[in-house]
Amino acid sequence: HLLASHYVERHIGAGSNGSHSTGAGEHCYYQGRIRGQPRSFVALSSCQGLRGVFSDGRATYLIEPQVGAEHRQVSGGTGTHHVPASVSPLQRYGSCCGSGTALGTQGHGGPHSMLSPVGFHRQVRRAQHTVHSETKYIELAVVNDHQLFLQLRKSVILTSNFAKSVVNLADMIYKEQLNTRIVLVAMETWALEDRIRMGEDSLETLNEFVKYRREGLAEQSDTIHLFSGRTFQSSRSGTAFVGGICSPARAGGVNEYGNVAAMAVTLAQTLGQNVGMMWNKHRTAAGDCRCPDSWLGCIMEDTGYYLPRKFSRCSIDEYNQFLQDGGGSCLFNKPLKLLDPPECGNGFVEAGEECDCGSLAECAKSGGNCCKKCTLTHDAMCSDGLCCKGCKYEPRGVSCREAVNECDIPESCTGDSSQCPPNLHKLDGYFCENEQ
Repeated sequence: HLLASHYVERHIGAGSNGSHSTGAGEHCYYQGRIRGQPRSFVALSSCQGLRGVFSDGRATYLIEPQVGAEHRQVSGGTGTHHVPASVSPLQRYGSCCGSGTALGTQGHGGPHSMLSPVGFHRQVRRAQHTVHSETKYIELAVVNDHQLFLQLRKSVILTSNFAKSVVNLADMIYKEQLNTRIVLVAMETWALEDRIRMGEDSLETLNEFVKYRREGLAEQSDTIHLFSGRTFQSSRSGTAFVGGICSPARAGGVNEYGNVAAMAVTLAQTLGQNVGMMWNKHRTAAGDCRCPDSWLGCIMEDTGYYLPRKFSRCSIDEYNQFLQDGGGSCLFNKPLKLLDPPECGNGFVEAGEECDCGSLAECAKSGGNCCKKCTLTHDAMCSDGLCCKGCKYEPRGVSCREAVNECDIPESCTGDSSQCPPNLHKLDGYFCENEQ
C-alpha cells in the first residue's frame, strides 16, 4: 500500500536521459506487530534482503543487510546476511522545528482543484465528521540526490529501496498517530550528478529544490522531499516550509542522511512542518506541550534518547487546527487504487475486491459488519467512507465535509458512492470578507 497507481520512478543518468518505469512497484513493504506483543510495531522491506525497524515494546531494533550482501542478491547471488542492532541513543535524530528562520515562511497551502459555488444542492442534514476522523492522504514525491546515490554504492535499486523503506516507516507513524497515510506518487534519483546547486545551507538548498520542482518535474504531488546523502551545517536534520502542503511554491522539504530509522523520523518531522506543526519552546517549558514519554521522546521535540514514534498532544492539535483553518485541502482526496498487486486488508478497494475495511483490528473498529474478507455482506452497499452509514450509501445532499472558511465549499454525498467528493474551493477572484 505504499505506491500510487500512477507512480513514476526515474533515474537521471548519462546525457540527462531519464529512465521511466511505472512498474517499479515490487510488493515488498510491510507494517504490522509481533504476534502476542500488543505494544510492538514492525515496518520492514523484504526487497533485496530485510531492511527496517521493529520493536517488542521495550527495545527498538534496526535490521539491515550486511554490507555487500544486497549487491550479491541484486547480482543474482544467494544467501543474504543481516545485521540486527538495537537503536542506539540519538546523537540527535534532530527535531527540525526550532525557532530559527530555516523553517521558511508560514501559511496554508492552496488546493489542487477549485470550483465556483454554482449548482450545489441543498444540504439535507449534517453528518458528524471531523478533520481528525476523516483519513487524510499525503501524496509524496521523493528525489534522491547524487550524494545519497553514492552512499548506497551507486545502485539505483538500492537507493530506491532505501528511500521506500524510509517512507514505509514514516507512513506507519502517520497512520497510527494522525489518521493520515503517506503514498508515494513519484521518485527520482540523480545518478549522474545533482540537478540543483547543493550548498551547506539547508534552507538555500530547499529554495533551489522547490524551484526545480516547479520547473523540472511533471508529476503532481501534495509535497516533494529531497533525500540527501549530505550532512548540512545545521543543528537540525531537516528543513521544510511550515504550512506549505498543497502549495507548488512551498510544499517541500530537505532531509539529510542517516539510517532508515533516523531518516524516517526526520521525514515525519519535515512533513509535520508542511502540515502546520511547530515546536514552541515556551509552551513546552510551561508544561503545556510536555512529551508524555521522556525516554523515547516525541517527534517534534528535542527530548528523548531513543527513536521517537509519537507526536505530542500539541503537535496533533496543531495539525487538526491547520486543517480546520482550511490548510491541507489536497489531503482529503483519496487515491483510487495503488500500484501494488491487490491485497485484502490494506484499506484500499482494488481489482477483485468489493470492499476493504483494513486489518482485522481496523475492521473491528469500523466496517467489519459490512465487509468480510473484502466481500460485502448480504444487502450491504458499502463498508466505509464518509458517505456510508449502516452499510448503505447516505442520501444525495447529506453533508459530508463542512466548509472551514468562506473560501471553502461544503461537500455533499452524491447518493451513489460511499466516498465524499474531492475537497474543492472557490476560484481565485471571488469576493470575500464582506465584499473586500
